[in-house]
Amino acid sequence: MNAPIELCPSGPATTPVTPAPDLEAIKARQQATWASGDFAVIGTTLQIVGESLAEAADLRAGERVLDVAAGNGNATLAAARRFADVTSTDYVPQLLDKGEARARAEGLAVDFRVADAEALPFADSSFDVVLSTFGAMFTPDHDRCAGELLRVVRRGGRIGLATWTPEGFIGELFRVVGKHVPPPAGLRSPLRWGDEPYLVELFGRHAADIRCVRRAFNFRYRSPAHWIDIFRSYYGPTHKAFAALDGDGQARLHADLMQLLEARNTGGADSLVVPGEYLEVVITRH
Repeated sequence: MNAPIELCPSGPATTPVTPAPDLEAIKARQQATWASGDFAVIGTTLQIVGESLAEAADLRAGERVLDVAAGNGNATLAAARRFADVTSTDYVPQLLDKGEARARAEGLAVDFRVADAEALPFADSSFDVVLSTFGAMFTPDHDRCAGELLRVVRRGGRIGLATWTPEGFIGELFRVVGKHVPPPAGLRSPLRWGDEPYLVELFGRHAADIRCVRRAFNFRYRSPAHWIDIFRSYYGPTHKAFAALDGDGQARLHADLMQLLEARNTGGADSLVVPGEYLEVVITRH
């Protein structure tokens, strides 16, 4: 089907108009992507990010804390270990099940609820702190998600985020994968959440303070081939990308990933250590 045409008022020339992306359809596909593989295998390696974010947000015992797009619960567990009153949410029930099992194993009391980050089922000002580690950034409608995070946190409360930066390893990973399996047209990149001026654009009108610190999480694996095997099997975006390609396409993607990992590896010939830059963000609600 041809793209719709908009008449130019200055003359007879026509300009193609890119249709607005169907955000609900994209969200449904994203939900299926994150439900594929088993993100918890990778998610548990990121636990240190949740612990660091809990400290950056200065969590206090007894505070009401919401973890949004919690995955398998890294920020959830970090908050519960600090004796906060924690509600953990995600729109993928299988991931919440993994988080619940982890909390149960540690004897931590957490309320787990299936919820969409763009339509949180909580009243205004319900929480003292809202957290999200590499979760909220993947919502299709950035403005709507940011609005929900702001809505459910009280005045003077904090929003703590961990978001991959465009310049870092995950940013480059997404660009490599995108060359082989392009993202939906017209969709804003999740990596924009790792850009300080963009966060000011999203949250600034309602923020008394926004503090951003660039940190690095080190991906530690046996080798580049080991990393690819794990991410191809368990990480939704790469799992789905490989599944979308034929044999030749998979071989080309594999080769490009090997090149990226070898270029970024600081661990020497016998191991893989790849620093992944992320932004640690604390927003104080005015």
